[in-house]
Amino acid sequence: MRRSRSLLRFVLPSAIGILLFMTPVPMEDGMTIPIAVLSSWLQDALGDAIPSIVMVLIVLSALLTLVVKLVRPAFVRHSAFLTALFDISPFWLIVRLAGAVFAVLTYFRLGSQAIWSDATGGTLLFSLLPVLFAVFLFAGILLPLLLNFGLLEFVGYSLTKVMRPLFLLPGRSSVDALASWLGDGTIGVLLTSKQYEEGFYTKKEAAIIGTMFSVVSITFCLVVIGQVGLDQYFVPFYLTVVLAGIACAIIMPRIPPLSRKPDTFVDGTPRRADDESIPSGYTSLSYGYEQAVKRAGQSKLSETAIDGVKNVLDMWLGVIPIVMAIGTTALVIAESTPVFQWLGLPFIPLLELLNIPFAKEASETIMIGFADMFLPAILGESIQSELTRFVVAALSVSQLIYMSEVGGLLLGTKIPVSFKDLFLIFIIRTLISLPIIAGIAHLYF
Repeated sequence: MRRSRSLLRFVLPSAIGILLFMTPVPMEDGMTIPIAVLSSWLQDALGDAIPSIVMVLIVLSALLTLVVKLVRPAFVRHSAFLTALFDISPFWLIVRLAGAVFAVLTYFRLGSQAIWSDATGGTLLFSLLPVLFAVFLFAGILLPLLLNFGLLEFVGYSLTKVMRPLFLLPGRSSVDALASWLGDGTIGVLLTSKQYEEGFYTKKEAAIIGTMFSVVSITFCLVVIGQVGLDQYFVPFYLTVVLAGIACAIIMPRIPPLSRKPDTFVDGTPRRADDESIPSGYTSLSYGYEQAVKRAGQSKLSETAIDGVKNVLDMWLGVIPIVMAIGTTALVIAESTPVFQWLGLPFIPLLELLNIPFAKEASETIMIGFADMFLPAILGESIQSELTRFVVAALSVSQLIYMSEVGGLLLGTKIPVSFKDLFLIFIIRTLISLPIIAGIAHLYF
C-alpha cells in the first residue's frame, strides 16, 4: 500500500509538471506551453498595474537588503533562506540599489531620458519585467512538481548515457534543456539554479546548463524571424538554430571558461565517478524508476508548497532587481554610445570570408546582441540581403547570452558564472555558430 501511494506521488505530480512545463499547445501566434499561457493570462488580468508592482518589489528588495546589511536583525540571521536572499555581498547590494534607482526613474520618467526611454529602461520595466513577474509566479510555485516527486531521478538515470558523453552533464539536466527549448530560457535558468542550490549539479554542470541550454522559446523565434521579414523560412531558421546550439553545447564544455569551472557541488564536495553508476541487477530505466518512487515517497506536500513560495520570493526580490540594473545599463550603452559598433568591427573580415553581403552592416548587429537579443533583428531588418538578414536573425538567437534577460538572470542566481565568463561565452558561441549559420544560409539563398 505504501509503495502504491509513493508510485501515485511520483506519477501524478510529475505528469502535471510535464503537462505544464513541457507540453506544446497551439495558440493563435504559434506554439507555447501552459505555463506561458497562465503567464499571459495574468499579464492581461493585471494589465498596466504590473510595472507598478514590479517597481515596488525592486525598491522593497533594495531597502530590505540595505536594512539587513546595516542592522542584521536576528530573524534574518536565524533563517537560512532570508540570509541567502538579503545578506549579500556589497557588490550585489550596489546592483540592487542601482536597479531600484533605475526602476523609479523609469516609472516616473525622471532624470536623463537615456535611462528611462522606451529603448532602455522602458524596455525592461514595461516590456520584459512584467513577463518575468508573471512567469516567476507560476513557474516558482509549480516547479516543485518537476523537482520534488521523482521525475528528475527517473530521467536522470535513464538518460545519463546520452547526456554525459555528449555534453558532460547528468541525465537529469535533459529536463532543464527540454523545459528551455519548449518553454523559455528563464524557466530553464530557474530550474538549473534550484537544482544547483539543492546539491544535484556541480558548479561546472550548472554553468554549462545555464549558458548552453537556456534558449529562447519557439514562439519568440517566430517573432525574431518575422522581424527580419523571413517568416516563410521559419523551419530552416529554427533547424539552423538547433544545429548551432547543439554544436556549441558539445564543444564549449570542453574548453575555457566552462572547462575550468570546478566539478564540485555547492558545499564544496567533488562529483564522484560512481555518482551515476547503476547497481548490478538494474537497468538504467528500472533503477531510475526505483529512485523516483523512493524520492516521491519522501516528499511532503506542505514542504513543497513552502518551497514554491520561496522560489517566487527568491525570483521576485533577488533576480528581478538585478535584471533591471544590468539590463538597463547594457541597453543605455547600446543606445547612447558606439561601443557595440566598435566591438563589431573585428567581425567584418570573418563575415567577408564567409561571403556574407553587407558585412559592415551585419557586423554592427553582432555584439549588440550581448545587450538584448531582439536588437540585432531590429537593426538588421533594413539590410537589403535576405541571406544576411537570415544570418543576423539566427545568430542573435544562437548567441544566447544577452544581458537584458538570460545574462542578467544568470548573474542574479547562485549559478557560478561572472560577467567576464558570460562575455567570453557570448564571443565563443558567436565564433562557433556564425560559420554553421552562414553555411546553411548559403544553401537557401
